[in-house]
Amino acid sequence: MRLSAAIRGDLGRVLTDEVKATERAASSAMREATNGLKLDLRAQVTGAGLGSRLANTWRSQTYPSSGNSLRPAGLVWSKAPHIIRAFDEGATIRSADGFWLAVPGPGCPARIGKKRPTPRLVEERLGIPLRFVYRRGGPSLLVADDMRARQGKRGGFARSRTGRNAATAIMFLLYPQVTLRKRLDINRAKGAAERRLVTTLVSALGKDGHG
Repeated sequence: MRLSAAIRGDLGRVLTDEVKATERAASSAMREATNGLKLDLRAQVTGAGLGSRLANTWRSQTYPSSGNSLRPAGLVWSKAPHIIRAFDEGATIRSADGFWLAVPGPGCPARIGKKRPTPRLVEERLGIPLRFVYRRGGPSLLVADDMRARQGKRGGFARSRTGRNAATAIMFLLYPQVTLRKRLDINRAKGAAERRLVTTLVSALGKDGHG
């Protein structure tokens, strides 16, 4: 008995079409997994109560940036890596000069111009020195005397020129160090993205008749 077989059609074209289909599937899966990882990491940050501003520091890029490839790649990174790492690993923060960490208190302005408030900047803005208050059972304080509560949406405190309704406002709480607990899990999100990439790619190839 003789068995004969033949390939119908243009073999080169068939192979080219197969390669293109695989390129499309691989690149599409990589784009989906990369974007999904970025969104998952952003959701982790906001879910941990760290705010949308830090969440939006997560960015992503796929390669090639346009077109398809058999070997696509994806990159996800944060524009605030030191902050992200601190909340991913946990960290103990100490004062650079070895004394106190001044954490803004309820009376401290959120911003002074475009800068974050520091004891020196607050003293310059108020025109008075802050008073140190030692507390044995809790963080010591830097306070401003002869202040009055602002009314309306602005809130906060301002200097009392007349002394009427004057109060003492807590500007800073002083800590020897601050420990940030682990609040993010980047490796968990990365693992989920890798599994999503494989699942999406296998599904796409199966639909194109590669299974």
